[in-house]
Amino acid sequence: MSLSAAEDDSGSEIHLPADIDWHMLDKSKFFFLGAALFSGVSAALYPIVVLKTRQQVSSAQVSCMKMSFSIMRFEGLRGFYRGFGTSLMGTIPARALYMGALEVTKSSVGTATVSLGFSDTTATAIASAAAGLSSAMAAQLVWTPIDVVSQRLMVQGYNYNTSHSSKNVIASVNSCRYRNGLDAFRKILYADGPKGLYRGFGISILTYAPSNAVWWASYSVAHRLIWSGLGCPIGKKDESSVISGCGFKPDSKALLAVQGLSAAMASGVSALITMPLDTIKTRLQVLDREENGVRKPLTVLHTVRNLVKEGGLAACYRGLGPRWASMSMSATTMITTYEFLKRLSTKSQDSLTS
Repeated sequence: MSLSAAEDDSGSEIHLPADIDWHMLDKSKFFFLGAALFSGVSAALYPIVVLKTRQQVSSAQVSCMKMSFSIMRFEGLRGFYRGFGTSLMGTIPARALYMGALEVTKSSVGTATVSLGFSDTTATAIASAAAGLSSAMAAQLVWTPIDVVSQRLMVQGYNYNTSHSSKNVIASVNSCRYRNGLDAFRKILYADGPKGLYRGFGISILTYAPSNAVWWASYSVAHRLIWSGLGCPIGKKDESSVISGCGFKPDSKALLAVQGLSAAMASGVSALITMPLDTIKTRLQVLDREENGVRKPLTVLHTVRNLVKEGGLAACYRGLGPRWASMSMSATTMITTYEFLKRLSTKSQDSLTS
């Protein structure tokens, strides 16, 4: 049951163009096409993630430009794609869990909140926040081990002895050398057991669950506000997709522009709020400490102390530029791809009525 169907008797609510609910999707097509589309998105954005990760584990401030030149000079283009194969393998099941939890939660919570008497706008925001929370938690079960392995592969390629700044960049990275993702997985499992693959799991949940909840709620509200600001205090849609009270038909370009702008608006605040937690999470997953000559994982307390020594709050925001850019571009491409995916995966009218 969609939110628009649940409030059919109300004429004052705003309805998003072409709102597609979970029961309207061909699930096999949804997950298959989703894996292909999001793999392409991940490949396009991966170099920015590498830059962000290296900046976060650096013990000194290094600009994006300087880091990029250094990677290109000493490692070539492949330096921007270290760990990508491992990351891609994890992206497919993680995205499947994410999208499934997102749609199921949004549909069920949305129906429940509307039945409790909330307006369509409020119900959508609540449902989107709950969906963002549950989808992030579900995806982290798969994504955290992949994140640990891929991030270690990302940072181990830096040539420490070939640039002036290299002594400070990634100075305390885990000393193990990995041939590939499988080798890294085996060595981490041998050294630290299963818990080694789930380093930073708790703080990952603390970082991504609230961030996703805020992002999806902000996105749903921004989406509606933008349409309203365009002079479309949207009521009901007729069969030709003309929005009531709006003087134009929202074509695919208009839909894409509104979705992209809504996604970008929802990303900025989320990046600022969660950046310190993301920096701590990355360092927990990548760095080690030595105690009496024995290698041990960092703790949250050790990580925070190191960051305070290195520059206080400013050190927590190393990599903010790439992360902000990554989140904005990722969110914009993700939501436009996601909405496009849902349209591609929509069942035929005959299937819906049967």
